Amino acid sequence: MLPRPPKAVIFDMDGLLIDSEIHYRNSLMAAGAERGLPMTTSLYDGMLGQPWSGNAQLLIAHYGADFDAESFRHIWLSHFNHLMEQDLRLKPGVVELLDLLDRLGLPRAIATSSAHHQVEHHLAGFDLIRRFDTVVAQGDYTRGKPAPDPYLAAADRLGVAATDCLALEDSHNGIRSASSAGMMAVMVPDLLAPTDEIFGLCAHVAESLLDCMGLLEVKADA
Repeated sequence: MLPRPPKAVIFDMDGLLIDSEIHYRNSLMAAGAERGLPMTTSLYDGMLGQPWSGNAQLLIAHYGADFDAESFRHIWLSHFNHLMEQDLRLKPGVVELLDLLDRLGLPRAIATSSAHHQVEHHLAGFDLIRRFDTVVAQGDYTRGKPAPDPYLAAADRLGVAATDCLALEDSHNGIRSASSAGMMAVMVPDLLAPTDEIFGLCAHVAESLLDCMGLLEVKADA
């Protein structure tokens, strides 16, 4: 159970609404192989949930000050876009959870480290954007996740106090962001399992978005 009934729900996108994180990881490995760079999943794990600015810093710290992060990013995104064209799907429970929020009359937002054009492209085929009251994406906040800024901006746009918002995330950095914003943070693990730190920041760890529906069913039955 949640500590209090949420008055709004804020969703991450990659790895939560769409099954894209596996493509980001696989394309990173492909880009590394193309450039002849040793690449590990642990390096990618640290990138999960962060905006490009944070990931660029991680890559430079890992490979050295002379590493051309922007050039590498173009190769990475080329591989990623190819994979997304081949296989883009929703995570289980997305439509069902949004239907429940419709019945409950709860506002909802997306708070993502991706850019607006990526949100529009990735969600267009599923006709999902219209089902959210607002989208907070790269460029809408000063500091990206794990800072609280994306979630605070989403709550402000919805006109709901951050403490009354339920935040749904799949990444450690996302949970850190939502928790530091004062929200009820729920992790729906994708590529990363929760650590002791993350368990301490979460109100709940769910198996899927379908599992998250149970957190709201009490209000639905009231």
